[in-house]
Amino acid sequence: MQIGLLLFPKLTQLDLTGPFEVFARMPGATVHLVWKSREPITCDRGLTMMPTMDYAGCPQLDVICVPGGPGQIDLMPDDETLDFLRRQSERARWVTSVCTGALVLGAAGLLKGYRATTHWASHDQLALLGAIPVQERWVIDRNRATGGGVTAGIDFALRLVAEMAGEATAKAIQLGIEYNPAPPFDAGLPQSAGPEVLQRVQPAMAPMLEKRLAATRAAAARL
Repeated sequence: MQIGLLLFPKLTQLDLTGPFEVFARMPGATVHLVWKSREPITCDRGLTMMPTMDYAGCPQLDVICVPGGPGQIDLMPDDETLDFLRRQSERARWVTSVCTGALVLGAAGLLKGYRATTHWASHDQLALLGAIPVQERWVIDRNRATGGGVTAGIDFALRLVAEMAGEATAKAIQLGIEYNPAPPFDAGLPQSAGPEVLQRVQPAMAPMLEKRLAATRAAAARL
């Protein structure tokens, strides 16, 4: 089982490292961190990571996964990346994303007519790219699997492992990593966080969301 996670500048590392931790524990899986080159990549909060595979040398993947984060905006018009995703998707068993990586799949034309989800703050942009937005933690539609924002990548990956290797394997991985979430606050979605918390978060996100929306509209015009 060949699994490739896209590692690009300014991604949100947990979008990638959450699923990586799960996929890397699946028996028989080889997990690649894929980018244009093997130069170090700096994530949106400063963590540096190393790709293990470049586009040119990447084998045919059984699973291709695109994380999200601010750097996703720069991928929307990136023909080299979009072409790589299109080529891989032709024979991949699963075409997947976490968070706003779904918008990159959409920009490549890979979510047209598919049910999908993404981070709550950008959920409304899915429809611009021909996807059918669904408000769920993770969504599977045929061979497309999408996870919501950031931490949803762990849930998404466990569900996908269950699809590929059986529920018993997924449960064993969950136990092995002691994935037993019990957050101290119920503030992970706008409806549970409440208006006061939302008003603290939205202004900080607004400039990036404006750039993301412009990139999504431009990508939609090219489809």
